[in-house]
Amino acid sequence: MDIEELRTFVEVADAGGVSAAALRLGVSKSIVSRRLARIEAELGVLLLARSTRGAALTEAGATFREHAARVCAEMDAARETILPAGELRGRLRVAAPLSFGPTHFAPVLADMARRHPSLHIHTSYGDRFVDIISEGFDCAIRVGHLADSNLIARRVGPIYGKLVATPEYIEMFGAPETPADIASHEAVMQGTETWHFMDGSDVVAVRPQGRFKADNGTALVAAALASVGIAYLPDALIHEHLVSGALVPVMRRYPIREAGIFVIRPPGQHPARKVRVLTEMLIECFAKAPDVAGTPG
Repeated sequence: MDIEELRTFVEVADAGGVSAAALRLGVSKSIVSRRLARIEAELGVLLLARSTRGAALTEAGATFREHAARVCAEMDAARETILPAGELRGRLRVAAPLSFGPTHFAPVLADMARRHPSLHIHTSYGDRFVDIISEGFDCAIRVGHLADSNLIARRVGPIYGKLVATPEYIEMFGAPETPADIASHEAVMQGTETWHFMDGSDVVAVRPQGRFKADNGTALVAAALASVGIAYLPDALIHEHLVSGALVPVMRRYPIREAGIFVIRPPGQHPARKVRVLTEMLIECFAKAPDVAGTPG
């Protein structure tokens, strides 16, 4: 039985349909359908119940999926052990943030593709937190403060930010002097997040309120520039506006708590070598990169 047929079946099972699996695999839907047909013909049993809404595992399919996934994982591990030193093959699916991901992370991924011509890299950019296990990603690059989860995280660099506003906003409404003052200000924000500030060595948590919300950092910058409210933003997104004076830092006695850039992967004892290589390249790029990390305070 062909390993690509097994891998295709696992992708369809995990993605819940042929279309989503084809997108993950980077092949056409017809190729996915033919591979599924061959594997079901070989086994003589229906593995997936198709409908207009997608594909659901049958009882036999659920059992076979566990074995097929283990075979694929073992094959990947075997390939890694016999590859020439440094060479990577196969496919790497990465989820990355849309906010400065295409500008700051894309060059690293492009360099990785240049160094490893047999490696296929598929990157999905978006500011929502994807479920990397159910959506079939090898890893994700995330920025900020991580919530507790069963995923494995490796910090690859720092991210600094500032609380900012336009001079026009400050002229109209004043500037907050302490974290407690934020409650009386309009904030542009991602949703219902908590902002963290440093008071000496203590962390002060604040729940801002605001009528403008967006899940994308660039959109929040635009709202801040329009004097809609104060904004809690990473230096990488606001540097040019700070230089021009369009935005100014406020409440500088209470700097934003340092955040981080992280590579997130599914739980497991050893990460795939392609994930390790990407992690090492990101550390090399961002661990001491002031244009991305910004400056403290």
